[in-house]
Amino acid sequence: MEFKDYYKILGVDKNASADEIKKAYRKLARKYHPDVSKEADASARMAEVNEANTVLSDPEKRAAYDNLGKESAYRQGQDFRAPPNWDAGYEFTGSHDGDGMDNAAFSDFFEQMFGRTARAQRGGGNGSGSAGASQFRGGPPPSQRGEDHHAKIELGLQDSYTGAERMLTLRGAKLDDSGHLVNEERQLQVTIPKGVREGQLIRLPGQGSPGYGGAPNGDLFLEVQFKPDARWRAQDRDVYQLVNIAPWEAELGGPIEVTTPSGSTVEVNVPAHSKPGRKLRLKERGLPSATPGDLYLELHVVLPQASTDDQRAAYSQLAKAFPQFNPRSGQ
Repeated sequence: MEFKDYYKILGVDKNASADEIKKAYRKLARKYHPDVSKEADASARMAEVNEANTVLSDPEKRAAYDNLGKESAYRQGQDFRAPPNWDAGYEFTGSHDGDGMDNAAFSDFFEQMFGRTARAQRGGGNGSGSAGASQFRGGPPPSQRGEDHHAKIELGLQDSYTGAERMLTLRGAKLDDSGHLVNEERQLQVTIPKGVREGQLIRLPGQGSPGYGGAPNGDLFLEVQFKPDARWRAQDRDVYQLVNIAPWEAELGGPIEVTTPSGSTVEVNVPAHSKPGRKLRLKERGLPSATPGDLYLELHVVLPQASTDDQRAAYSQLAKAFPQFNPRSGQ
């Protein structure tokens, strides 16, 4: 996937105002619109321009996109892979998912970075909010429930085992009176339910857009993602944990103690002749729920470093004990 430098595509500065972005878009649209342009690649350029405008003309998308660029100086066209949960903590207007967008009109970059957000906004959640109110200019706003919002949040896997109270900071953006982007934040005290799973939504009633005419506010939906952790990962309710063992523990077997993501320590019997990658299942020690998941311990054999004469002698003795052993015989 190639990185898209939307500022370069529109030919505007990163501090450009909304009006400057709009003018740049209109100028390029007149140049590349397929109905009038004689450029050989007019359709492709127009699609690129439309995509750049979709992101930069939307304060919420633009703020998240700008933050991505702060992490690294990405260049137009360079190979790109989105960092895990790159948009965690950013709040977007619209429900957590939607439909009705023509995916073919956008690049893989846009689809991966903003596709779901764009669909949610086009779907309009409950179809109300500021857009709905603007249809009744000149008179009192109708009674309409506010739009829902959504945001992705990162939690530790351990939070799911115990449940937690967290003060979360959500970032958003708006335009000031001169049309320049202004970043803003708000903090929310959130109760993390025990047993929450990746992808699950936590609903905060009334934390979306304001309602009109006495109607209630929209809701905020927080989509849970677990922070990447080299020690363990979750798949639905099941949890996979990497466990280091010594070569003699792998070959001879025997009991070992393991501290699980729940914080408890359990004694596990390693079967003799265990190979690296073997999984030991601990039933119902995955994420808690009415039907708890399982915990899988993935064995990883670690070789001790020989730093003393005695330790080097032990390795030499091991080699003498297995004169026929050739670890490359199967290659």
